[in-house]
Amino acid sequence: AVAQPVQTQLPVQVLADGEVTAWQEASVASETNALTLSAVLVNVGDTVKRGDVLARFNGKTVAADVTQARAALAEAQAATEAEANVRRARRLRGTDTLSAQQIEQYLAAGRTARARVRSAQAALASKQQTWQNVELRAPDDGVISSRTATVGSVPAAGTELFRLIRQGRLEWQAELGARDVQRV
Repeated sequence: AVAQPVQTQLPVQVLADGEVTAWQEASVASETNALTLSAVLVNVGDTVKRGDVLARFNGKTVAADVTQARAALAEAQAATEAEANVRRARRLRGTDTLSAQQIEQYLAAGRTARARVRSAQAALASKQQTWQNVELRAPDDGVISSRTATVGSVPAAGTELFRLIRQGRLEWQAELGARDVQRV
């Protein structure tokens, strides 16, 4: 037979002790080295949303590094002479106009130029990633439960700066005696 559920109150009382703890805590840490904290925007007890800026690092040197990496990439890409020589060497391969050694030198120079471009692209991507880390953002919605970040400090990568109670959820971890467990 199918019955509808009914909510009732049982006449049983149980005494329990326990701790109220965070459901889950997230450690928010610095991902960069050698950057000075220029602003700390939250305190313990503040409610934050995913993506909110918690702190900012001084990004002047990072901005200069990004600009320098862009210039290095532009310089590497501008070195078109090596690619032009590769195209000429490939066209002249099989003729007696250039020696095999000269052709191989042009091809090697072309490979080197392409490698320089890839290296400059990787350096730029790395600097841009560091630029994104200038702002330390909340990984989830929640409440700040701990803050060790201070303006002017230079935390190492991986140093915890904040602790976040994910979703602001707490849980009670009750401790019951053996007799009370049976009654529950």
